[in-house]
Amino acid sequence: MMIKAIFFSAFHVTEGPKVLHQVPADSISPSSTSTQIPLLHFPSVSSYIVPRPEFCGHLITFCTPAHRVLSHPVCLLSSSYPRNAYTFSIALVLETSTPFASYATVTLKLASLLRTLEEQSRFLSRDTSPPNTGKIYALCEILLEDLNNYCESMIPIDDSNTLDIKLFPTYPPPPPLYSYHVPLNTVHLDSLTDANWDLTMLKVLPYINGINSVKQISLLADADYKLVRKAMEHLLYYGCLLLLDIFSFSAIYAPTPELASFIQDTEMQEECVNYVALPSEGHGETSKQDPITGFRLVELYLSLKQGQSVKSFYIEHSEIMDRIDVRRFITFGVIKGFLYRVHKYAIAASRISHRKREHKLKIPQKDIPPVAVEAREHETDPDLAELENYLDGTHCFDEICTELMISEQHLVGRLKAFGDVQIICR
Repeated sequence: MMIKAIFFSAFHVTEGPKVLHQVPADSISPSSTSTQIPLLHFPSVSSYIVPRPEFCGHLITFCTPAHRVLSHPVCLLSSSYPRNAYTFSIALVLETSTPFASYATVTLKLASLLRTLEEQSRFLSRDTSPPNTGKIYALCEILLEDLNNYCESMIPIDDSNTLDIKLFPTYPPPPPLYSYHVPLNTVHLDSLTDANWDLTMLKVLPYINGINSVKQISLLADADYKLVRKAMEHLLYYGCLLLLDIFSFSAIYAPTPELASFIQDTEMQEECVNYVALPSEGHGETSKQDPITGFRLVELYLSLKQGQSVKSFYIEHSEIMDRIDVRRFITFGVIKGFLYRVHKYAIAASRISHRKREHKLKIPQKDIPPVAVEAREHETDPDLAELENYLDGTHCFDEICTELMISEQHLVGRLKAFGDVQIICR
């Protein structure tokens, strides 16, 4: 991600659109003695960079086969100018594949600053410096170097104006965040905080430990759930968090094809050993057992399979699992991508048949006659009536337990009392 060139152009009274300053030199409009190949052919695109007045005041972006140009032309009307108008543009040249959202903001800010300078003191139109010299050229030169090297720039223009620009990286949208997700830090947030941080953010940070879910964090921090979720989404967007599942011994995990990379990567195996091994106690019987090795961990990960809970897996390999933190063992695989969670979903036959009938008749649930609702809902037990909303096969056990604030064992008991319910794993 680099800016290939910055150039300033304006409409000349007799010559038309003209490049006045360019960094690097000869990158846009080479001199007659230059042998350098320009990044683009300026005469072919000049009508987009210094356009008609109707197109000024808007961000203009276009692509050549190898580059993208961002410009924001400005047209100032005044009788003091030749032809009663002064049109100029400062443009950035990037590679076509470069994400340009953050550079568009820079272009808009540059155009706004130059417009202000021109309106205040004729900073641009009175500049008689030869091409690639003077204050405007220096501004382009410093800007290109600072943004490419530091992603920010602060340039004093005169006693009253200073250019402050920062390139903010553009990240892809984060994954959806739900109440049952468990956030885990990827950076030491405590070292980044100060008194100016959001109050909700400061309240929730102590409870982000890879164990508490988003809902639990909001309860522990005594903060509004919507605000807590907003804070988590903010950290997630900037890559400060990973999302995990709620760990329980009744959960099911299975390996993915990515396990092959773990088998071949001895450094990752050593990292896993250091992360999951429990500290040995004394020099008794424990010290006589075989040490935990990467090869042994590979065997354990290969032993995980569909239909087998963590509890069953732990009992089956209790001899070595007694020396391993089972939560970290599972978490490591999920973080590295070679383990995935097999979720449980509950489907009630009555719920599905009702949805089919409702879809067929296209009758909203609120408009169903009370008699039909009585026959469908378990009004004798408020807990079962509340549970019914989650029995359409789209809500996993983690979500149901978190929203109803019950354990999985309690949930299974309610499902048995509900009646005709099928539990599927996928």
